[in-house]
Amino acid sequence: MDVIVSRSGGLAGLRLTWHVRVDEQPDSADWYLLIEEIPWTAPPPVPPEPDRFVYRIRCEPHEATLAERQLTGPWRKLVDLVQERSEPERPGQRPTPTRRPTR
Repeated sequence: MDVIVSRSGGLAGLRLTWHVRVDEQPDSADWYLLIEEIPWTAPPPVPPEPDRFVYRIRCEPHEATLAERQLTGPWRKLVDLVQERSEPERPGQRPTPTRRPTR
């Protein structure tokens, strides 16, 4: 299973994308539990805000787009974990492999 997080917006409007292959993670069971905990059909309600980041989170068969302030609870935990475990990709850049955690 892959988890892909894209962040766009902000003042510069740049898009960054992080990609993690869950099955390659040493703690993949914890990832699956976290993904199941996320309320995919009911993200927290927040009015749109200009010049703030927007996150698109994809994890087949799920997909959600959230404003920065909506990233709370398990949403925030998943995004932070994906960003910790992979390097960001910019448009036109070749994908980089998932980093392995050092423990």
